[in-house]
Amino acid sequence: MTQEEGQNLSPPWRAMVLTLFPDMFPGPLGLSLAGKGLQSGLWALETMDIRDFAQDKHRSVDDTPFGGGRGMVMRPDILAAAFDAAQDHLAAQDAEASSMPALYLSPRGETLTQARAAALAAGPGVLLLCGRYEGVDQRFLEKRAVEEISLGDFILSGGEPAALTLLDACVRLLPGIMGHKGSLEEESFEGGLLEYPHYTRPQNWEGEEVPEILTSGHHAKIRAWRQAQSEQITRTRRPDLWEHYEKKQGA
Repeated sequence: MTQEEGQNLSPPWRAMVLTLFPDMFPGPLGLSLAGKGLQSGLWALETMDIRDFAQDKHRSVDDTPFGGGRGMVMRPDILAAAFDAAQDHLAAQDAEASSMPALYLSPRGETLTQARAAALAAGPGVLLLCGRYEGVDQRFLEKRAVEEISLGDFILSGGEPAALTLLDACVRLLPGIMGHKGSLEEESFEGGLLEYPHYTRPQNWEGEEVPEILTSGHHAKIRAWRQAQSEQITRTRRPDLWEHYEKKQGA
């Protein structure tokens, strides 16, 4: 087991990751604003190596699937041993942390949304399971009430990159990480719309001028322009979001 240096004994938000590759963490989360927050104790990250709970000298964690088929499946007994140890460890550190949701990164799961990331960030933390091979034994997911969650309709080589992405989506919402709350409130998916376009210096670049309204100094008109841009972009690029937004506005 590894524990990131510099964290407090009882940080406000923590993540526990069950993985076959603990060295992949914190990865990019150890850099930039998330990394500074990790070092200062605004959040905590721990990993647990699933292979530490293997029962043979080869540290095997998988076996062939019943019914035949390609690939290997992660064994329920080994996963349960790692999972139970992780929960016991969390409970010993913080009673509240032991109640945090257990999530398995899987293309079969419900798609992660900004609203779900915000809900996770508002809680005590997350316990994440990173799968490999063809997946994990279904009995483990059901017996331990582990929820499957997906980043989208595509396949990765393992759950670790997905776990890093999910954690980044949550950590950046934690108090003290991003700094300016207003920058979060105007991002894509906040309020149900995609974000409006941005411009900076130089004002004229390769013959293209910044939209005149943005240099007018009329803040009310700028807000209206940005709202209209967000609506247009959402309507064009994400009709599914636009339909939901319209229904919400009409409610």
